[in-house]
Amino acid sequence: MKPTVIIIGRPNVGKSTLFNRLVGKKLALVDDQPGVTRDRRMGDAVVAGLEFTVVDTAGWEDEDPDSLPGRMRKQTEVSLDGADAAMFVVDARAGLTPLDEEIARWLREHEIPIVLVANKAEGRQGESGVLESYALGLGEPVALSAEHGEGIADLFGALWPVIGEKAESAEAQLEYESDEERPLGPLKLAIVGRPNAGKSTLINRLLGEDRLLTGPEAGITRDSIAIDWQWTDPRTGETRDIHLVDTAGMRKKAKVQDKLEKLSVADARRAVDFAEVVVLLLDATQGLEHQDLKIADMVLQEGRALMVAINKWDIAENASALFNGIRGALDDGLAQVRGLPLFAVSAKTGKGLDTMLGAAFEIRESWSKRVPTAALNRWFDDALMANPPPAPKGKRIKLRYITQSSVRPPHFVVFGTRLDMLPKSYERYLVNGIRAKLGFEAVPVRVTLKSPKNPYKSE
Repeated sequence: MKPTVIIIGRPNVGKSTLFNRLVGKKLALVDDQPGVTRDRRMGDAVVAGLEFTVVDTAGWEDEDPDSLPGRMRKQTEVSLDGADAAMFVVDARAGLTPLDEEIARWLREHEIPIVLVANKAEGRQGESGVLESYALGLGEPVALSAEHGEGIADLFGALWPVIGEKAESAEAQLEYESDEERPLGPLKLAIVGRPNAGKSTLINRLLGEDRLLTGPEAGITRDSIAIDWQWTDPRTGETRDIHLVDTAGMRKKAKVQDKLEKLSVADARRAVDFAEVVVLLLDATQGLEHQDLKIADMVLQEGRALMVAINKWDIAENASALFNGIRGALDDGLAQVRGLPLFAVSAKTGKGLDTMLGAAFEIRESWSKRVPTAALNRWFDDALMANPPPAPKGKRIKLRYITQSSVRPPHFVVFGTRLDMLPKSYERYLVNGIRAKLGFEAVPVRVTLKSPKNPYKSE
């Protein structure tokens, strides 16, 4: 079960507006007149990846228990039973009232975490009300504007320490049942490289038949050929489905003049777009060339998981030096994904092919992985503590929280202030930390920086 958070406050402080903001749709009626909400309304809320059930309640009024307002208040009191936290909303523009103080006293009688929310704090009108709310004795208030969506990042910071652990457990169960955690189906594996690297020969070796035309001439393959195939993992004996795609060799753009070759290369690029894992095949007799790095960069730009295999290993000279040289050149030329999986294989003898395929399934798991929000922000807090962001020209850059917005490839969004001043070196520090500490070593990781809009900044 996801954690439950109750919204409590006197009438007309913006509880329903906050509820609608959290659930992302106008489920609750909102109007300027007080008392619009009468019954409890539940919804699925998401704040920067933190998922919980939010409950909108009627405005708390000091009336006869048998009257309509009194019965509404009873509903609000009952809603607190079994809740994991409560958001107590006050109106920052109106300031504190005796009813706010009464609600605060009542809440302090219950053993439930309270997050104090000073709503309608946009602009400067609400500053005094925010400061005044400290007097309630419920800790630091979260200043926000539910109507304009300002301050939601700070709300996440207040809620996560309270309900993060339970949300993480519920999220793990939910993700297990979601499409992202179901069996991924056949592995979509594309083989790319320069002409005559042995791509078709390698696929024929995997299939155990001359399925694809091969020969010493470069550029035999023109169309991207897709083959559905079953591979038996020798380590486990498990049979796994693979959707293999052979592609045309990619030469330097300046050398591609023939229209048919241009179409073949475009088809190969489309094959990369639809692949999950891409194997860049090198020729051991030629080593790593600049064109190989360009192909690798293209694959990474498309967000595909990349592996590198050195083919024709059976005829390689100075094999150890060759392997180490290619390893170093890849790390230097593709610094954004240091440590790409590198394999020595032979399409002729079959050497290393099973190891390569086993690793392809593993890298797809990493490429498809979602990190629970709580675990992600624990890492984020540790990363900031170990290496705080700089303060260029004495201006502090504040990084508030991080969330994973998507998978395949993994994409993360960092929220904070003055992020336009954050050095690229610090962005690389975060990306390298994500890859090293959260299990994304061999896959491309994307990070987007997002700052809230400044209401005082002219367009």
